[in-house]
Amino acid sequence: MDDLLIRPMTEDDVAAAEAVSGAAFLEVDRHARRVADPEPTPRTPAHRATWIERTRHLVRTDPAGCWVAEDAGGVVGLATSFRRETLWCLATYAVLPGRQGRGIGRPLLAAALHHGRACLRGMLSSSTDARAVRTYHRAGFELHPQMRLSGTVDRTAIPVVEKVRDGSAGDVDLMDSLDRLARGAGHGPDHELMLRTWRLLVSDTSTGRGYVYLDHRGPALLAASDRRTAARLLWAALAESTGPVGVGHVTGANQWALDVGLAAGLDLTQDGYLGLRGMKPPAPYVHSGALL
Repeated sequence: MDDLLIRPMTEDDVAAAEAVSGAAFLEVDRHARRVADPEPTPRTPAHRATWIERTRHLVRTDPAGCWVAEDAGGVVGLATSFRRETLWCLATYAVLPGRQGRGIGRPLLAAALHHGRACLRGMLSSSTDARAVRTYHRAGFELHPQMRLSGTVDRTAIPVVEKVRDGSAGDVDLMDSLDRLARGAGHGPDHELMLRTWRLLVSDTSTGRGYVYLDHRGPALLAASDRRTAARLLWAALAESTGPVGVGHVTGANQWALDVGLAAGLDLTQDGYLGLRGMKPPAPYVHSGALL
């Protein structure tokens, strides 16, 4: 520990940080694997590229919120976080397997938390890893169980979906207003990243407004002014699927998402925790794991 250095992350550190994150979360997935689940595999090159692009984005927008732990062998831990208006979010927090339990993680998280010291609210998405869960609870986060809907959509169950269109950068103000209703803060500069990497669908009518970003697995982030619009957008997202889909990070406050997912023939499992400080679970809202 004498040679351990906690310092701000730079863009040059991001590839090494991804390797630490990939190894740490692969180990978590192996420990959490259910008997019927497939064997966890390392990140694909596409997944690694997405992680690297997102983390470089956060280093640029929030250099004071992104940290690494380094020793003589290189990067052994990381924490990335960001502030959006009055909300602080933890994007990623990991320590290299084999180096965990040696006092590396605590100063990393403390450095990231310091970045959000003036924020009224806090938000993070946790795995089921017992050590991480205890750490977040000690840091003052209320833990709300998350669920995941997954499988192949029963296409005979998809209703006719109307009043949904492709979105664009012209919808950022609309999306930020919905983000503020749901979680108290807009995504701001994160929309630029999401528009570049995901597809956007929008519903904007006299009775309700909402949006959903889609990645290759299905809905990645959804926000709406009301449950009916949220359900419409989720059905629209599921209708776009061509194979197995996943709808992650569903909390108990978003029963409308369970209604849609179960009606579509998807399976339901428990999938980690949403950690919150100073706020209630956002609804109607399905958060992104890293951009929240």
